[in-house]
Amino acid sequence: MSDATNAGSDLIAAVDLGSNSFHMVLAREFQGEFRVLEKRGQKVQLAAGLDEQGILSEEAQQRGLDCLREFSQFLQGMDGSRVSVLATNALRAARNRQQFIDRAGQILGYPIEVIAGREEARLIYLGVAHTQADDAGKRLVVDIGGGSTEFIIGERFEPLALESLHMGCVSYTKQFFPDGVITESRFNEAVAAASQELQAIQQQYQQLGWHQVVGSSGTIRAVEQALLENGWETEGISAAGLEKLTRQMLSYAHVDEVSLPGVKPERRQVFIGGLAILQAVFQTLKLSRMQYSDGALREGALWDLVGRSGHENVRERTLQALSERFHTDTAQAQRVEEMALQLFQQVRHDWQLDQNWGEWLKRAARLHEIGLSIAHSGFHKHGGYLLEHADLLGFTKQGQAKLAALVRSHRRKILPEYFAGLPEPVRPPLLRVARLLRLAVVLNHSRGAHALPVPQLQVDGDTLQLTLPAGWLAEHPLTARDLQDEIKLQKQAGLVLLVS
Repeated sequence: MSDATNAGSDLIAAVDLGSNSFHMVLAREFQGEFRVLEKRGQKVQLAAGLDEQGILSEEAQQRGLDCLREFSQFLQGMDGSRVSVLATNALRAARNRQQFIDRAGQILGYPIEVIAGREEARLIYLGVAHTQADDAGKRLVVDIGGGSTEFIIGERFEPLALESLHMGCVSYTKQFFPDGVITESRFNEAVAAASQELQAIQQQYQQLGWHQVVGSSGTIRAVEQALLENGWETEGISAAGLEKLTRQMLSYAHVDEVSLPGVKPERRQVFIGGLAILQAVFQTLKLSRMQYSDGALREGALWDLVGRSGHENVRERTLQALSERFHTDTAQAQRVEEMALQLFQQVRHDWQLDQNWGEWLKRAARLHEIGLSIAHSGFHKHGGYLLEHADLLGFTKQGQAKLAALVRSHRRKILPEYFAGLPEPVRPPLLRVARLLRLAVVLNHSRGAHALPVPQLQVDGDTLQLTLPAGWLAEHPLTARDLQDEIKLQKQAGLVLLVS
C-alpha cells in the first residue's frame, strides 16, 4: 500500500455496496487515465438480511459495517469530491436504509449514495466499455448482482437502452433454495421466474440487436472460471458450456456440498441462484456466447470521477429531457435561475455554501414548475413527487431527494416533512437554498412583464434582509404583496425574512 499512503489530489476511490459483496478500488489519476493501487472485496450478503417487510437485520448491518471499517483505512484524508460510495439493490429495498447509511457514513467519513437501477446500469456499462476495444457495433452487457440484474445495450461509450430487473444471485437463492436443498425442479422454477422477468425487455432488446455480448461481476466471472477449470471452455461462456455446468451443479444435493473448481467458497452458497438467472438470460435472449469483462460498477464510478463519462453532460441531458417532457416554461425557468444564482452569490460565504449547493439551486430553478403539467393546484407537490420517484440518469437517490425537497418547498408552506428523508447534516444548508429559490420565484411572479432589479441580500445567522431600490415596491404593489405573504410563510416555519 506504499503508493496509496501518499494521499494526494490525484487519488480517486470508488466503493460499491452491493447486495452480495462490498468492493473498493483505490486508484491514481494520470493524464485522463487511472492506475489501480488497491482493490478490496468482501462477501457481506446484505440482501440475505432483508426480511419480508424490507427491514435489514442488525446482523447484516454489522457485517457491512465491519467491512467498511477495513475499507476506511485506505480512504482517510482523501478529498471527498474524489470518493464515490454507491449502494445498490439491497439498500434500495431496505426500509431502514437510512439507519445503515448514517452508521456507515460515520465510519467512512464520506456520504453514501443510493442509486436507482438504471443509474447502476449506466455506470456498469461505463465500466465495461472502458475494458473493451473501442469498435463500432452494439454490445449487450449483462451484470448479475446479489439483488438485481442489469441489462444494457450500448455502442462504444454511449448506452442506448438501460434496464434493471429484480433478480439476483442472493435473492434467487433465498427465494428458490431457502433451505439450501438443490433439486432440478427448483432450478427449473428459478429459471422460469427469471425468464418471466426478462419478457419485460425481450422484445425491445432484440429489436435493437447487438453484435457482442459481455458479462460482468461475480456470478459471470465464477461461471467462466468454472468452465475454464473444468476444461469445458478456453475463453468466455457458451450455451453448451453453461449446460454442462448446470448438469454438474444439479448433481449436488445441497449448496454446502458445492465444490466447483474456479468457484470461490464464499461464492458457492449463492452460485445456484445466479446460475439459474444466467441460464434464463441465455435461453430467453437466445445467446450462443458471452465474454467476461473485469469492468463493472466500481470501475464505472471511477470513470465518472475522472470525468471521462461526461457525468455533468448526463445530468444536463436528464434535466433537458424532463423540461421538454413536462413542457416547462423555459424562459421563466431561466429568469428564476438567474435571480436565484445572483442571490446565492451574495450570501454563499456567510452561509458557508459551496458551489455544489449552487448547482442544486440551479437545477431546482430549472425544474420548479414541472408539476404544472399534472395540475396547477399543488403543482409544487406534484413536481416533487416526479423528481423523487423517476429514474433520473446521473443522479443518486439522495440527489433526487434534494431536488424533490427544493421543488416541494419553493412555494406555499415550508414543511419539515419535505426534508425529513434526508440525512441530518444536509437539511440546514438545503433549507437555506430553498429560501433563496423561494425569493427568486416570488420576485419573478410577473414572468418578465417588467424589468426586475437585483436586490441586495444580507444574512445574520438565519435572518434574511432583502433590500430593493427606493420606491420600487411602491411602483410594483403585486410583488410587494407577494413578499409580505412570503414573510408570513417563512415566519410560520420559524424563519425571519425582512424586506425594505
